[in-house]
Amino acid sequence: MTDGSAGGMRSHEAHVADMFGPQAAAYVASAVHARGADLEALSALVAELRPGRLLDLGCGGGHVSFAAAPFAAEVVAYDLSDDMLGAAAAEAGQRGFTNIATRQGVAERLPFADASFDFVATRFSAHHWRDVSAAMGEARRVLKADGRAMVMDVIAPDWPVADSFLQTIEVLRDPSHGRDYREAEWVEHAEGAGFRVMRTARRRLRLEFSAWVERIRTPELHVAAIRSLVAGASRDVAEHFEIEADGSFTLDTLTLELEPA
Repeated sequence: MTDGSAGGMRSHEAHVADMFGPQAAAYVASAVHARGADLEALSALVAELRPGRLLDLGCGGGHVSFAAAPFAAEVVAYDLSDDMLGAAAAEAGQRGFTNIATRQGVAERLPFADASFDFVATRFSAHHWRDVSAAMGEARRVLKADGRAMVMDVIAPDWPVADSFLQTIEVLRDPSHGRDYREAEWVEHAEGAGFRVMRTARRRLRLEFSAWVERIRTPELHVAAIRSLVAGASRDVAEHFEIEADGSFTLDTLTLELEPA
């Protein structure tokens, strides 16, 4: 497989970068990404712990970095996409943060020394990783023995039909999507990487349909396919996702607070 142009075959990592790079500014400005109770919980924990060095793993538009920067001595915003990193750095400058540095790379191979961070956080990124177990292992490797980690992501329902519905509309919207994992899978990934789950919190997140597809510039053919699936959803699926007349819906997110086992 080669990292060719948009018309040729390319690696998963190149595909993710191609999908998100041109939309970097939209993700910096996205209200869904810029706000949320999970982000508030992260900010409160970082304010309590005052870590010396924090890694924002898969930083996207930089919102975890911005939430942590007032309370951490140094924040490293790390992402696959150079365009995302550029947009996050520009926004950090506009906000007056001088303690945010950027670094490019993949989640499964972190270019950092063992035990070099006091806190590792990742939000709405892991569903794009090639190998979640490897990435979580890397997060544990770079975290100090007395450090803390927080994972925040969309999760799949335990019911297979609703799970399949979610994964299908996610891939139609964004072909670089990997998987939204179930809560039990997340606990397994965390514990397998050498973490202990301290606490978890489930939340509901409403997504406004037009903004959701416009943010990633989903092709009209795929938008029509998503709308067709939404219109044909069973009552049980429609109720779980609280599907609205315009296609907007609500899904589940999970926050895991972790420490080294």
